[in-house]
Order: sequence, then C-alpha cells, then structure tokens
Amino acid sequence: MRIVLDAMGGDHAPQVTVHGAVWAARDFGLEVQLVGRPDVIERELEKHDWRGLSLSITPAGQVIEMAERPAAAARARANSSMAVGMQMLRRGETDAFVTVGHTGGGLAAALLYLGRIPGIKRPAVGTLYPTTTENGYCYVIDIGANADCRPEYLYQFALMGSVYVERMIGVKYPRVGILSNGEEEGKGNRLVIDALPLLKRGPFRFIGNVEGKDVPSGIADVVVTDGFSGNVFIKTSEGTARLFIDSIKEGIRRYPLARLGALLMRPALEAAARKLDYREFGGAALLGVDGVVVIGHGRSDAYAVRNAIRRAAQTVEYDVVGAIKRELGLITRNNEQREQRDENNHQ
Repeated sequence: MRIVLDAMGGDHAPQVTVHGAVWAARDFGLEVQLVGRPDVIERELEKHDWRGLSLSITPAGQVIEMAERPAAAARARANSSMAVGMQMLRRGETDAFVTVGHTGGGLAAALLYLGRIPGIKRPAVGTLYPTTTENGYCYVIDIGANADCRPEYLYQFALMGSVYVERMIGVKYPRVGILSNGEEEGKGNRLVIDALPLLKRGPFRFIGNVEGKDVPSGIADVVVTDGFSGNVFIKTSEGTARLFIDSIKEGIRRYPLARLGALLMRPALEAAARKLDYREFGGAALLGVDGVVVIGHGRSDAYAVRNAIRRAAQTVEYDVVGAIKRELGLITRNNEQREQRDENNHQ
C-alpha cells in the first residue's frame, strides 16, 4: 500500500514527519511517499537508518503555511506539498494522503483536486473519542471542517460516521446521537431542532439528543455536531485529559507514599494515558471527499505521524470511501423508487 505524506506540513516539519514516515514504513511495511523539498527531506533521512524501507521523495517547492488563508493558498500554490500529494492521489499514484499541516489548507486542497463524493454536500472531519464501552471509542463528526451547518449536512455526517464506525471499529448498526444541551427532544439550538426530522428518517440507528457529559460513557457510537461545537468539544476534552494526567503526576511527585502506589498501578496508568493521548489516533479522516485523506494535529510528533499513516492505511484497507459511495447510491435509488411510486399513485 502506498501512502503519500506531506513532509513539509506541521509545526515541527520536516523533522517529525520524516521520522514518522521511517517509523511507519518499518513497522507496517508500507510504501511512504514523502512530498516536499528534496534537499530538506534528504538531510532528515540521513539521520535515520532506512535501508530496505520503501521510501521515496516527490518534489514540491511550495508550502501552505499555518497562517495563510486556506482556500486562497490552495489555489495559488499548485506546487505546494499538499497540492502535489492530492494530485498524486487523484491520478491513482498513491492510495491515501496524510498531512499534519494546515487543516483548512488540507480541506481546500482536497476539494480542489479530489472533489466531493457525488451527492455529498459538505465533507467533514471526524475522530475517534475514548469511551468506557467494550469497543473503547465512539466517533465524533464534524470537529472543525464546517463551522456553520445546515440540517442536511448533519444528516450526511451521520451517514458517513455510521459507515466509518461499521468499517473501522466493527460496530454493526451503530447508535447515532446529535450533540445537544439536553437529552430531551426539543432541547438544542435551531440547527439541532431542525435536523431531528431528517435524522429520524435516516438509514441508521438514530437515538436522539446526547449531552457532552454522556459522550465518554459511550451512550452513542457516532456523535454528530457542527464543526464549531465539535471543535470546542474535542479541544476541551483534550485539555481536560492533560489536566487529569498532569494532576496525577503532580500528586505522585508531592506525596512519597503515592510513588509506591504509582509503581503498583503503573500498567493501568500507562494504559489510561495511552487511551487519552491524541497521538494514538494519529489523525482524523476527512470524510466526503473522493479519496482517503487523513489530517493530524499541527503539533504532532513522530509517533503521531506514524499513527496517522497507519490510520490512512486502515481507511484504505476497509474501503471506507467505497462504502460511503455505495450507501449514498442506495439512498438515491430508494428515493427515486419512492418518487416513482408516489407519481404512479397520483396518476
């Protein structure tokens, strides 16, 4: 499997991106195609033993910087590492694209060079979220691609999220909830209230409103929301997780007896820390574009880049994009048949 990596994207590129690419190629047996400035990438590769690994370099002289306006930069920089990587994906020269660079730039470049899956109104970024259930995670979508949404967008987010959870986590007929400020029907802003009738009619198991406090308990397998609320929810959760872990570390340093307990609990504490660590997920899939695109945190380290590459490979392996296309096709056919029946009955 071939994964193209934006070697120039992120706060710590190209050091961590090249390191993560070498790591992923070694651990997962993938071909990683590094896109960016060859001289810079080659200098970083010299720091690693990559003999026998499938790594290649594709030149790209420009970079979409974190401070740039994404849509304008994507159009103006056709030779950027993002643009070149997306074009490789469109031409079938690779199987997936990964970046830990500008999220908006990744979205804009994907729309420009890959386009949307036919029938999809807006792509969305979704991510796994830790829960206390047996499966261990739910899926939150959208977490930042669409700050302003319409009800029909949330309907499609629910559809794509259901497909993703079925494929990637193995949950059959996943429960879908919409993030709101109360679990009772009628609670929520105008978007939530207007989206409810559509979600109830969807070809998925809709369970109604879910509150933020209940998401970690696994009340739903897919949590649907607009990109503004989703981004606030995810980043607040990340901050809370860091506070929790740092508080435990401070307690262990402050109290001598706690150090003994920490030694005994070390395996459990390490497992909990891994579950709360965003680096374990690597990146978030951009669903709705016509190709596999994974976008990671700008602050990602090499381990996060490694796992983002792994996430992209799994998304290809489980044919998430193809499954979304088939589900949309089925809905379209059913709607056409319903309209035909209604027309015949009217006649």
